[in-house]
Amino acid sequence: MSRRRFLSTCTAATGAAIAAPVFGAGPALAQPAAASNGGGSGTRLIPADKRGIILYTVRDAIGRDPLSSTLPSGFREVFKELARFGYKQVEFAGYGQHANAPGGASLESVEGAKLLRSWLDEYGLRAQGNHGFIPSSWPLTQADTDQFKKHLEIANILGMDHMGTGGDPTGSSYKADWDVAADKWNALGRIAHRAGLKLYTHNHDAAYGFLLDGGPLDDQGRPTRSSGIRKLEYFLRISDPKTVWLEMDIFWAHVAQYKFHTYTAHDGSTREKVFDPAALVVANNARYPLFHAKDGTRNDTNGMGYDMVPFGEGVIDYRTFFKRVGARNYHNPMVEQDNAPSSTDPAQSLTHARIGYDNLAALRK
Repeated sequence: MSRRRFLSTCTAATGAAIAAPVFGAGPALAQPAAASNGGGSGTRLIPADKRGIILYTVRDAIGRDPLSSTLPSGFREVFKELARFGYKQVEFAGYGQHANAPGGASLESVEGAKLLRSWLDEYGLRAQGNHGFIPSSWPLTQADTDQFKKHLEIANILGMDHMGTGGDPTGSSYKADWDVAADKWNALGRIAHRAGLKLYTHNHDAAYGFLLDGGPLDDQGRPTRSSGIRKLEYFLRISDPKTVWLEMDIFWAHVAQYKFHTYTAHDGSTREKVFDPAALVVANNARYPLFHAKDGTRNDTNGMGYDMVPFGEGVIDYRTFFKRVGARNYHNPMVEQDNAPSSTDPAQSLTHARIGYDNLAALRK
């Protein structure tokens, strides 16, 4: 259950640090019919049935040996605890747990999915997505195609609307490689669509860097300068909106805002273009069914601009972000904290999950 290329995104920033605001006027997607907002005065920003968590946040609890701890251990007990906090949705980060937990070490099978589904139903939880298998081959091998379809079957058993991955479509900065990646994701998206699922990619800061698409060529014939379009913006243009969706990790989008604010234009001039995460969602609202709601405090010395903290204890203006993007009965924000597990406090990740829920539920218009 290792983090998907997590450390690869933590590169040092170059140039001056900048933090643009996430507020400002912008058009909002027309809202679907009203759903329950969790009670109260009707001013909750996140409806009760949309409050979720990615299980990567509590991966240590899922992987804990139930025979050696009195704390919640394994999927079933963790589901029970998350439901007690108030969560209604979960996003998987794989299907592995401790071998001594009910169901055994791996539930990545049809039978395992049926068992997981029974526990989700028992505690009133809904599976909304998974950071799972995306084939590495292109063109697709038969083995990869079969494995991908197996994961689609598992997702359907679990009752998901979406299936995705924790990685970018490509790690490249070159336009030609993003063209290839879009072809691959369009093909995978069509397979997922036929299975009744929406395929999504989850992105870290690197995907919001500037695309190299022009200017002088290097010694390998590759472009060295940018038109100013960001890599993921280009992917949104060339991928099929009917079969390919995205999940914005709002924390990493703000890291990108801090890091990627100038580029070298085709004519060699240095130009400034500050990233506005909420504006990208507003311009492509229907493409973003899922968010990671992860918070941070400012740190101008670590190359990222932020340190991760429990949701609601940082400086990222989530109230304004969610107000700007609107469509609150469409988006599914998943609380995440990569560093919630602790080697000295085995209860910390679940404690932080509870804090995250309370602060997500407390957001008001």
